[in-house]
Amino acid sequence: MLTPAYKLTLGHKVVDTTDEPRASTVVDLTVTLDLDTPADGFTLVLGNVGTFRPSRDDDAVIELGYADDTGGLTKVMTGTVSVVEPNLTTTRVVGTSGAAPLLRLFVEQTYEGKTAGAIVRDLADRAGAPVATIEDGIRFPAYVIDGRRSAFHHMLDLARLCGHDLYCDSAGKLVFERFQAGKTVHVYEYAKHVVELDALRTPPRAGRVEAWGESPTDRKGDESWGWLTTDFKGSRGEAGQGSLLLLERPALRTRAAARTAAQAAFTEIGRRTLRGRLVGTGRPAVKLGDAIRLSGVPDGSLNATDSLNGNYQVRSITHRITKAGGFTTALGFRAIST
Repeated sequence: MLTPAYKLTLGHKVVDTTDEPRASTVVDLTVTLDLDTPADGFTLVLGNVGTFRPSRDDDAVIELGYADDTGGLTKVMTGTVSVVEPNLTTTRVVGTSGAAPLLRLFVEQTYEGKTAGAIVRDLADRAGAPVATIEDGIRFPAYVIDGRRSAFHHMLDLARLCGHDLYCDSAGKLVFERFQAGKTVHVYEYAKHVVELDALRTPPRAGRVEAWGESPTDRKGDESWGWLTTDFKGSRGEAGQGSLLLLERPALRTRAAARTAAQAAFTEIGRRTLRGRLVGTGRPAVKLGDAIRLSGVPDGSLNATDSLNGNYQVRSITHRITKAGGFTTALGFRAIST
């Protein structure tokens, strides 16, 4: 049986249980990664013995895996220690991902003739946040960033309009890109890799999405972005059929932007109709941006006609190692095809 192992690098302090299995005083280690949460985080509970004493603002790198695995450990998170709370017998250490500087940045800025990706990159540069991948997305004649909300929340708005995901990868670098089929597909076989499995199917919120450009930019040019139009026929974007969801966003001032946003909202509605959670043995190779494939799940497991077998987008990951429970990975997932 494989033995759970980890390497913690906090500032200049390192604990590597592949070299010294009994060296760590960690009682509980939890890493939480989530596309729907502003900043990923980790929590360590340490016994108050030994010399391993993390400090606030320490750089943190967490690697997980198994001592018996010749492939070595896998980096699952890079971040910074934000809280150190000692008590009589244990010390609780909490850290956050590279998104934290973006949550602390507040900017007043109007961008003209920029893509969503260019805006995201500029905000990341201002926050000092490293970048892995940024795709262009919608081009806006004008886009206003106000100081009432953090840069991260403005980035999240842009991601939703473009149909992109926004997160920090395991190296702590920002990713702003559209999810396709998953960078890697991890297979989970029923009764082999899965300890718990729950799924929920819900009816779609709407069958059709419409968005409207608010300016005559398509007919009058980019300089007219500040004008309001009375003729919306040439600036409408729509996707789907059936009951209507009207998407109203002042930033959607062109037909191309309205079309992209309508399709993004329609795709989001479809993917949210099937969501689930599974728990399995620890699998640190699963990352945000990946997909899973459920295999061997009995037909009718969700209802009389549906099967859960197929591919799903990974939306959240919780790795946990405890002395009592070993190493587990819990995944939140949702549908890919709509």
